[in-house]
Amino acid sequence: MLTLVTGGNGFIGRYIVEQLLARGDRVRVLGRNDYPELRALGAECFKLDLAAQQDCGPALKGCEVVFHVAAKAGVWGSFDDYYRNNVTATQHLVRAAIAAGVPKFVFTSSPSVVFGDDSVEGVDETAPYPETFLAPYPHTKSIAERFVLAQTEILTTAIRPPLVWGPRDPHILPRLIDRARSGRLRRIGDGTNKVDVTYVENAAEAHLLAADRLSADSPVRGRAYFIGQENAVLLWDFINTLVTNAGCQPIRGSVSYPLALNIATVLEKGYQLVGSKEEPPFTRLTVTGLAKSRWFNLAAARRDLGYGPRISTEEGMRRTVAALRG
Repeated sequence: MLTLVTGGNGFIGRYIVEQLLARGDRVRVLGRNDYPELRALGAECFKLDLAAQQDCGPALKGCEVVFHVAAKAGVWGSFDDYYRNNVTATQHLVRAAIAAGVPKFVFTSSPSVVFGDDSVEGVDETAPYPETFLAPYPHTKSIAERFVLAQTEILTTAIRPPLVWGPRDPHILPRLIDRARSGRLRRIGDGTNKVDVTYVENAAEAHLLAADRLSADSPVRGRAYFIGQENAVLLWDFINTLVTNAGCQPIRGSVSYPLALNIATVLEKGYQLVGSKEEPPFTRLTVTGLAKSRWFNLAAARRDLGYGPRISTEEGMRRTVAALRG
């Protein structure tokens, strides 16, 4: 196939590009920069800004599948900035793909689109979007996901990978390790919260499976899918394993969830009051994510996508630790 990957130089996107190329597909990568390493792998690169609604017709011409992975992630920032990058950019790309005659569109969503401030335990894709969100990222991703899945002129589906980790992670692991090394990492809550996690290569593979199964008469059309590993993990045991294998001391201190949430609420209001663009040391989204359970029923992905984590949690941890140790 001729495919287009947005965010192809990002964490999940890079693995999608590599897996597509490995199986013989032709790959175009669309992003704000030039990516010599991806070109060296055999990808064709297009430099433009989707949030600015620049013309992406040439990049889409002849493509059979779009993997829209690019997004503005994070726990803090202005709603307008997140909206431009996560909603406006997605809407622009979908409309351009329809105009270019692209038949399939696979959207990288997030399980946080169903997160409020309570635990989410064993739910499936029928779980509703919450009435309020704790941060602009999950809010704008939910708007974008609904837009994508509502399309009738192009075949669409969405993948919701929870807590993606693995080698080359630029997000979760560096933050955890930095805080652990500086002695600022504290367990939030009682440490019994279970979460689904996803090894990055499995997350990438789920996208390819979705594209391959997507057709006009497929149950995949117009649906979102939770994915993950074999079983949910105890979050703080998982974090402890990662940071100790990175050479840090085990996490010993803890903060109660109510106290941490109160601190985060006060910090957010204070930062907003002074108009600071810096991220507070605690946010409500971070606190709830670290203290609440977040795990899902993965039956639909197994049934409709043929998804099963090819790389086990244990093997994923081994590969990640090897990468951390250089």
